[in-house]
Amino acid sequence: MKSRLFAAIAMLFLAQAATAPYKVATPDYVYEFPRDHFSHPDYQTEWWYYTGNVKSSEGHRFGFELTFFREAADRETAKTSAWDVKDIYLAHLALSDLGGGAFYHTERTNRAGPGIAGVDASSERIWNGNWSVTWENGGQKLRAIDDRFALSLSLHPEKPPVIHGENGVSQKAAGLGHASHYISFTRIDTVGSIELLGKTYQVSGISWMDHEFFTHQLEPEQVGWDWFSLQLDDKTELMLFRIRRRDGSIDPFSAGTYIDAQGKAEHLRAPDFSLTAETETWQRADGAARYPVHWKIAVPSLSLALDATTPLKSQELAGNSKFAPNYWEGAITLQGRRQNAPLGGVGYLEMTGYDRAVQLGP
Repeated sequence: MKSRLFAAIAMLFLAQAATAPYKVATPDYVYEFPRDHFSHPDYQTEWWYYTGNVKSSEGHRFGFELTFFREAADRETAKTSAWDVKDIYLAHLALSDLGGGAFYHTERTNRAGPGIAGVDASSERIWNGNWSVTWENGGQKLRAIDDRFALSLSLHPEKPPVIHGENGVSQKAAGLGHASHYISFTRIDTVGSIELLGKTYQVSGISWMDHEFFTHQLEPEQVGWDWFSLQLDDKTELMLFRIRRRDGSIDPFSAGTYIDAQGKAEHLRAPDFSLTAETETWQRADGAARYPVHWKIAVPSLSLALDATTPLKSQELAGNSKFAPNYWEGAITLQGRRQNAPLGGVGYLEMTGYDRAVQLGP
């Protein structure tokens, strides 16, 4: 479950996309790595999504997000020029200065063109302009530059990739194909540098990477979601999401995954956990959206109860498009208990559909 989802771009190509012969996510898909770390052009929508919590040796804390999107635009017309549009490539970059109490974000959109943006398995690279992920020696290098800040990070997964859902699909609604193929690296050792307003910080911490590809997910009555990536101090992780329906109820296709310290994944269905928004909120200045920024998380089968809060309430990625919904995407801190033992951690929280419903799928 991820953000903005090419809503503005998809509007421009709606006529072609509605009839294009895209595949849908089905249980017969056979995963293969490293192939499945890269592009799947037979599916309409795809993203590679990195978030992390890092800090400097002096204790200055940051959260970061770097996300690359691919949206298939035209599969019917023969490509005769490098400038013909087969796919639209969008990227989001955000930095949460948790120590300084400030949030920075930017985005860009490109066609592939003559090497402007793309995904290339042969060179093991994903890029959009001078923002990139390069796979090297089992790890990944992230590079991204803005006028105000820059990231240069080396990532090394501590666990093998996790395939979420059941039978190879993460089901989001009723019906065959209303799902995604969803892969994560849930605990990634991270070192490197962050430049912010002319100052360079050497940082270390942990990151999370999501990769999803699909053609159809949400139905019209599903208006938004709350998604959590949780990295606990006992070397376990949780991915949890709840889908909100137009009538205010929680969709039964909400789900999650628990990853134990050895990397073994366990699927969680909606009744297996609870995500409860507390009263503490952050509201955009124009009053159009109010986001809950304190959550209670419980997984009874794991004897796990957590409080998720944030040191920076203002972490909304807000754009100017009338088509693309804004969303809150930010670093969170976890405190709680497993059985009788205290347990903390860090994570990321994404909240969509609080100003207007998101749309995913044709």
